[in-house]
Amino acid sequence: MDQRKLEEAKEDGSLSYTAVEGTGVPFERPQEKAAATAYGLTSGSARSESLARQVYAQFRRSERKLTTSVRLTQLALLILFFAGWEAASRLQWIDGLLFSSPTRVWGLLVEKTADGTLLVHTWTTVWETIVGFVLGTLLGTSIAALIWYSPFLSRVLDPYIVVLNSLPKVALGPLFIVALGPGMLSIIATTLSITVIITILVVYNSFREVDPNLLKVVRIFGGNRSTIFRKVILPASYPTIVSTLKVNVGLSWVGVIVGEFLVSREGLGYLIIYGFQVFNFTLVIGSVLLIAVVATFMYQAVVYLEGKLTGRNRGGRE
Repeated sequence: MDQRKLEEAKEDGSLSYTAVEGTGVPFERPQEKAAATAYGLTSGSARSESLARQVYAQFRRSERKLTTSVRLTQLALLILFFAGWEAASRLQWIDGLLFSSPTRVWGLLVEKTADGTLLVHTWTTVWETIVGFVLGTLLGTSIAALIWYSPFLSRVLDPYIVVLNSLPKVALGPLFIVALGPGMLSIIATTLSITVIITILVVYNSFREVDPNLLKVVRIFGGNRSTIFRKVILPASYPTIVSTLKVNVGLSWVGVIVGEFLVSREGLGYLIIYGFQVFNFTLVIGSVLLIAVVATFMYQAVVYLEGKLTGRNRGGRE
C-alpha cells in the first residue's frame, strides 16, 4: 500500500527529495514535508532527528547509571571506613583513647547538640568562613580585573603579589591580632590573607590567557576595553573563577581555624584546641569531622553555582 502511494506521489510530482550536498542525506522543503506526511512517508531528516534523540536518550541513561554507581561506591567506601574504624577500636588494634571511635564521636556530638553548645560553635565558624570566603573571592577577582585594566599597574604590582604569595600567612596572624584585636575581624583578616592573593594570581592569569583573536574581533566592531572585559574576558574566565571558588572553600576553612586557634573563644577551632588541652581527643576528632561535613556542603553549593554559570545543569533538567 505504501509503495503504491509512493509511486503515485512520484507520478504527480508533489513529492521530491534532494540530497544534501556532501552528506547524501535527503532534504525536504516544507511543501514536500507536508506531502510526505499526507502519504504516510517518513523523510530522511525525520529519521535522522529520531535517531539523534534515541542516541541522546541512551547517553543520558548511561550517564545516570554511571552517576548512580559512583554515588553507591562512595557511600560504600564511607561505610567501610567507619565500620573498620569502629572495629579497630573495639578490637584494640588502635588506641581508643587517642583515636576514639565512631560511636564515641557520635555520642559526644549528640550530647553537645542537646545542650546547645555545638550549634553555637558551629555557627560561629561557618559564619566566619562564609564571610572570609565571599570577601576573599570578591576582593581577589576585583583586584585581578583592576590589574587587567591597567597594564602599568600590572607591571608595578606583579613582584609584590609574588612576594605576598610566598609569605607564610599563619605568621601574619599575631600581627592581625595586635592591629584588629582578638576577635572576629582578626580571624577574617587571616582568612583574607590566604584567599585574596591566590584568587588574584589565578584569575588574573586566566584573564591574560583568553584567546587574543576574540579580543581583536570585538575591537574591529568598535568595542572598548570595558566592553571587551564584559563580553569576552569575564565570560571566558567563568570556569577558572569557579575553580578558584572550589579552592577557596578549603583555604577559607584553613584561615578561620588558624585564626580561632590563636584568639577565639568560640568556634570549632576553639573546640579542637580545648580538646587537646584537656586530652579529649573524641572532641577533637568530632570537631574535625563536623568541619568536613560543613565544608562538603559548601563545596556542593559551589558545584551548583558552577552549573548555573556554565550551563552544565541544563542537560540534567531536560
